Amino acid sequence: MSRQERFGFVLEIDGAASREWYAQAGEWDCGCGHCRNFLKLARARALPAPVLEFLDGLSIPPEKSTYVCQMGREGDRHFYQFNYRLAGREPAGPEGDSGKQGWGSVWCGHDPYPYGAPGFPEPNFDLAFFVWLPWALDEPQDG
Repeated sequence: MSRQERFGFVLEIDGAASREWYAQAGEWDCGCGHCRNFLKLARARALPAPVLEFLDGLSIPPEKSTYVCQMGREGDRHFYQFNYRLAGREPAGPEGDSGKQGWGSVWCGHDPYPYGAPGFPEPNFDLAFFVWLPWALDEPQDG
């Protein structure tokens, strides 16, 4: 287990167990327009650089998120939450938000939605990213 400080949290990550799970996992599979938009951006690596650098360090493809939700919209900008589950231990102290990162924010804790990560090794925790993303699909933005 490696101990690293990321996004304002001290994380203990079991990189091998995380990589093994993500190697067999499929992409996020919701077919709604908002999720397809996220997947197009994730496959094109059009997410914030700090998110991609973190995922790359663990060999996690960005399109294999364990939860995606479009939470709001302002014009052509869409506010997304997208999570990645990690094998390891949550940081000591309460769950919480790291605050603004310049490109969005990050929440660390345990997301109760298990359908995005069946069979994930224990113990585990989730990093949820909150980011404004553009609309990338050639279809109406209604989702």
